[in-house]
Formats: sequence, C-alpha cells, structure tokens
Amino acid sequence: KIRRVPPCLPFATMAVTDLTGTPPAGKKAVLFFWASWHAESAPRGAIDRVVNTLATTGTGDDVDFYRVEAEAVPDLSLKYAVTVVPTFILLDAAGNIVDRVDGGDDVPRLTQAVSALASRSGAASAPTAAASASGATTSAAASPEDVLNARLKSLTNSSPVMLFMKGVPTAPRCGFSRQAIEMLSGAKIAFGTFDILTDEDVRQGLKKYSDWPTYPQLYVNGDLMGGLDIMKEMAEEGDLAEQLGVEKSDAGIGAATSADANGGEGSLDDRLKKLVNRHRVMLFMKGLPSAPRCGFSRQIVEMLDEEGASYDSFNILEDEEVRQGLKAYSDWPTYPQLYVDGDLVGGLDIVKEMKENDDLTDLLQG
Repeated sequence: KIRRVPPCLPFATMAVTDLTGTPPAGKKAVLFFWASWHAESAPRGAIDRVVNTLATTGTGDDVDFYRVEAEAVPDLSLKYAVTVVPTFILLDAAGNIVDRVDGGDDVPRLTQAVSALASRSGAASAPTAAASASGATTSAAASPEDVLNARLKSLTNSSPVMLFMKGVPTAPRCGFSRQAIEMLSGAKIAFGTFDILTDEDVRQGLKKYSDWPTYPQLYVNGDLMGGLDIMKEMAEEGDLAEQLGVEKSDAGIGAATSADANGGEGSLDDRLKKLVNRHRVMLFMKGLPSAPRCGFSRQIVEMLDEEGASYDSFNILEDEEVRQGLKAYSDWPTYPQLYVDGDLVGGLDIVKEMKENDDLTDLLQG
C-alpha cells in the first residue's frame, strides 16, 4: 500500500512517500494531505516544496513523511477528519495524533510542529498536543478520544435528521435499518445517513458517545432520539415528523427507492424528480456536507454554508443509478449539481458566478 515517489518527479525526494493505506507503526510520521485541484499542495506547488524541505532537513531519520492524495484515499481522509487541503497530521511512533495543522498559510507553525515531533522521545508515548478534528490548531493537550468525539459531533450534525445505520438507504444491511428507512420515508422526512459498516471507529465510538449500544441510531439537530423501538413508539403516539419536531418534505429517500423498485425507465425519472424536490434547495454531491469527497463539492458546500442556506444533500457516491441517471435527467454531465425548487441551477462554476454577482443570496432565500 506504499508507493515510492518516482525520482524523476520534480521536487519529489525519496524522503517523501506516497501513502494509500494505514501508515506503518513503530516510527513517528507526518501525513501531508493534498489534492490535485489545489495548486499549492499538488506536486511542484509551494506547499509541496516546503514539505520536501522539511523532510530532508532538520528531522534526521526520526520522522517519516507521507504524501496522501485526500480524494484518492477517502478512508484516511475520513479517519483523520480531513476537510481542507493541505492538512498535516503528526503521529507519534504508536500512531497517536500529537498535532495537526489545517491549511498551508502558517509555515512557521508547521515547521515548529515538525520540529517538536522530531524531538519527542519514546516510541509509545501518549499524545501531548493534538488539534481537534474540527480543524482548529492548538497546542493544548487532546486525546485521540477527543479527536474522535469532535468528528462524531460533526457527523451527527451533518444533516438535520441523521440516521446511523448498517448499509445505505437503497441497500440496508439489516432488518432494523430497513425498518427505520421505511418509517422515515413513509413519514416524508428528509434525512441523511451514515453507513457504520464502513468505519469501525465511528461504529464503536458512537456507542460510547451517545451511550446507546445498538444500531440504527437516529439524531435530530445533533441530539440522539433513540433507535428503532423509540421511533416506533413515537410513530404510535402520532405523526413521526411532528414527534421529531421536523418538517415534512415532498419525498423521503425511501419513497424514492420504492418508486425505483417498480422498475423501468419511467420509475427512475419519477425517483429523480422526487429527489430533486426533496428540499427547496437540494445539492447532489460527492460525500456529505460534513465530509465532502471532492474539492468541487467542498467548495459549493462552503458557499452554501456562508450564505446560511437551509439545504439538503444527496451523496451520489452511494447510488450509481442516481449518479448516472441524473446526468441525463438534467442534461448536466458533472457534479456537484444544485437544484432550487426542483430546477437545476448548475454546477460549481455557475454558483460561483452567481455569488460574485450577488445573485446567490436572492436565489437561496427565494
């Protein structure tokens, strides 16, 4: 899972290694997350040259440097809660996070952090300085549990209604998760999901974080509502949306899925029509707003958040049929795609242009 950077690549040295999996244990390491669309962190960019300089001067053989392409290795990006590039994760020899630097604006800060890491002694010492997974750098002590809890807080707040389940809405991996999807969809509640089978840290950590031992788990505005039994009790007492204190949408994920289950070309169009109308402002993107899986999706999420917009999203990486079908449905070949009132606005370039012309606020506020 480790590939050496070819010597012919400008500014690359054998001191920096491309990483596509978990870094080897037993030695201190710096993980440098970069993206091809970010010129400064990409090969030959200014930040890339800084990293090569740090890797070849001042650290001796005590620290290994790894280059991680954030979007090509999403598991590592999620594990370390990477939401911007460049991001630098500093690990001790036991693999614990001892510091992190988000962004490349503060080179002295990065240099100091690397120097401090190199001077640390003890192969299995506990972390003494860590930055939170929210992205803020700090010299205060923080444990790996604090970093994980920050990530869990971000995930539980990534959608107003958030379901942690086994599988995805179109393919639940257990009966309880399937029933939860059916209940939310039947109540016409828009919701986001996270497949706990894809991330063992989240799967185990959320049990302790929420003091709830089983799945699925339902959250509303970041607060735990409970599991399937609680959802059933609430539904028996009245309308589930009213019990949860959320608004109904024109179509839930489950409603769209059942339309697709009928088969045929028309059913896919019906499903896509319901999805683009699931919320007044609907974003089809790669990943979740809390964890975008491509730079374009990240940028459009940032713009919507800056506007304070209320919006829902759909992760097209979880549903290949929607991913391909929406291109033909909207006659738009790329992602992300933004819809308002069921109509396609466009992709990142269009949204950027509208923001620069001060048209985006009026569009989102309606």
